[in-house]
Amino acid sequence: MGILSKFLGGSSREELALVFDIGSSSVGGALVELRTPGVPEIILSIREPITLEESIDFDRFLTLTAKSLEIVSNKISQSGLGAPRKIFCILSSPWYVSQTRIINLEKDTSFLFTEKLANSLIQKEISLFEEEYLAKYVHPKDKVRTLEIKTIRTTLNGYETVTPFNQKTKEFQITIFISISPEQVLERLEESIDKHFHSRTVKFSSFVMTSFVVTRDVFAKDENFLLIDLGGEVTDISMIKKSTLHESISFPMGTNYMIRGIAGGLRSNLEEAKSFLSLYKDGHAVGSVAKTLESVLDKLKKEWLEKFQESLANLSNDISLPSKIFLAIDKEFYDFFGDIIKTEQFNQYTLTESKFEVIFLGAEALHGLASFRGNISRDQFLIIEAIYINRFFH
Repeated sequence: MGILSKFLGGSSREELALVFDIGSSSVGGALVELRTPGVPEIILSIREPITLEESIDFDRFLTLTAKSLEIVSNKISQSGLGAPRKIFCILSSPWYVSQTRIINLEKDTSFLFTEKLANSLIQKEISLFEEEYLAKYVHPKDKVRTLEIKTIRTTLNGYETVTPFNQKTKEFQITIFISISPEQVLERLEESIDKHFHSRTVKFSSFVMTSFVVTRDVFAKDENFLLIDLGGEVTDISMIKKSTLHESISFPMGTNYMIRGIAGGLRSNLEEAKSFLSLYKDGHAVGSVAKTLESVLDKLKKEWLEKFQESLANLSNDISLPSKIFLAIDKEFYDFFGDIIKTEQFNQYTLTESKFEVIFLGAEALHGLASFRGNISRDQFLIIEAIYINRFFH
């Protein structure tokens, strides 16, 4: 590979990185050999559940998440597989909020579009977003940290360009993606990591941007699609049009909503409810339990579906929705939720181009885009994140 790289005028590089996946039902961690050229090699993959409780208290939820992160960090540090040079932390909802924002400027006479002008307008937009978030979610005196600022699209006089600076124009439009997180959340996660990987800078990113970039690149022929991240506590839906992240929307119902609903309906504890759901999914529930379980789940499915439909209606805003859906979800729930989405009967043909086609963003769909050392777990979330990080490794 070295000779070939020199022949091609490039250079071959490898670097050990650590990737954490912070979800709302579990925390994952992977040691990854980043490579250029080539695909990342995952040499260790670990996942630890977050203790499920009957109700959610944010501070308690953060404590339990940090505890799971500590367990994963400890196992990786004790593995003896090497010290990572870089640490990445990919956050799923509810640990961050994001928004796609559009900046417009139009004048009667031509003006020079400069990097300085663009940066000042983007900075203003970030400040506005942070103010809106603080007013809506937390106390204005609390601090937030910007995770990502990505320029998705720039047009001059209505034409898209990748080299916009120092050109004359009468109008421009910049589409940017911003994600932010409360400082208290990030500091708590950094503390859990720092106990085992001292004085390392942690680079935070959002799962919506990570999964969007990977899905867009892997399925390049699909310019229009919906991207759904269905976690333990939250369902995130993003609409992609012309390979651009258009808009995202969330509702606070995920896989744990079903488990809590079963526990309430069958008057069982959460562990028993998990077992009942597992039996139902595998078609092994029998007798009166099966009957009661089916009745409870029919109601829960209907409630989840109503929220899903409501979110799609708000997302579409008179624009037709793509019919192709890429679904990121724990493998054990794929068929369960995939069937709910595929068989729903609301006005699909007025909101979408055709009937929904659901593609699971699992290890099979990402085959060949990452390699694995030995017989380690093929964790689809960590695979997506390793591909994303490797994409920017030079």
